[in-house]
Amino acid sequence: MDDPIQHSSVPVDYSDRGIFRSGLKMSHLQLILAIEDHGQISAAADALSMSQPAASRMLGEVEAILKAPLCARVARGVELTQYGRALARRARTIFLELRETAREITELKTGSGGSVSLGSVTGPALNLAVPAVRQVSTAYPGIEINIQIENSNVLVRELLSARHDFVIGRIPDEMDPRQFNLIEIGEEDVCLIVRDGHPLFDKDAVSSTDLPGYDWVFQPQGTLLRRAVEDSFLSTGTPLPATIINTSSIILTVSIVRHTNAIAPVARDVANLIATNGSQAGEIRVLPTDFNIKIRPYSLITARGRALPPSAKLLYDLILKQSTA
Repeated sequence: MDDPIQHSSVPVDYSDRGIFRSGLKMSHLQLILAIEDHGQISAAADALSMSQPAASRMLGEVEAILKAPLCARVARGVELTQYGRALARRARTIFLELRETAREITELKTGSGGSVSLGSVTGPALNLAVPAVRQVSTAYPGIEINIQIENSNVLVRELLSARHDFVIGRIPDEMDPRQFNLIEIGEEDVCLIVRDGHPLFDKDAVSSTDLPGYDWVFQPQGTLLRRAVEDSFLSTGTPLPATIINTSSIILTVSIVRHTNAIAPVARDVANLIATNGSQAGEIRVLPTDFNIKIRPYSLITARGRALPPSAKLLYDLILKQSTA
């Protein structure tokens, strides 16, 4: 006689395949998520490696299956209707569960201690994530930890796409905060960096009016750090810099600053690490200013309704503990 199999207490009606019986496919769900992420059918098609006409036809198939309009045209592309948003929300859950299933099976097959995917803005990655990762790696050497360093706009989108278990950052203004759980854990001090010997470095304290004449290296438009710097200019009536280089790469930022008279805003923890490391990057200096750049506190952010797997919960709790130490 077969051994009894433990199962969920929720009964499953195996005969009820619902909308999948009508022809809904996983590729349809991927398309809806791509449209929600990119806001344009052409960009969604590129992300899925298909042509725009093929994506438009597939969208028509899904709308015919569900008998409801899923997208509406807006000034800059398309946005999901209430029906599209409902489908996208469920689709993300489906893909998350499939990802977690693959992860759990892999861990069972390999006997590993699990894996964690974390995203973080740069400052807290240095002073919170790194010490916590070191503790986890020492105590549980079988755990695989993946870390992405990016701005909050990118990280939060990745979190919603189930590419991260949790992130350390800020919820962008355009995002619905009801999609997340967050615990505020710290503030990030922002400073300006220049090369050693920069013309402004001889001043005891630089004012905002001294800055527009120089090139700037900024994070991409719309990021919270960039908006904070722009707000500091506007609040004093100072014109914004005319020449701007946009990049989210701290390595490229440091390289440009080191070889030019450009100025860049970065987290002070990052600036201190660079300025004291003894390498060529140590030729970077923090510019003394008579004004502060204010940016919102950062938080531990998870997707609402999504439980953390044990390995991710372990790292999450350690980071939370580090932040209150």
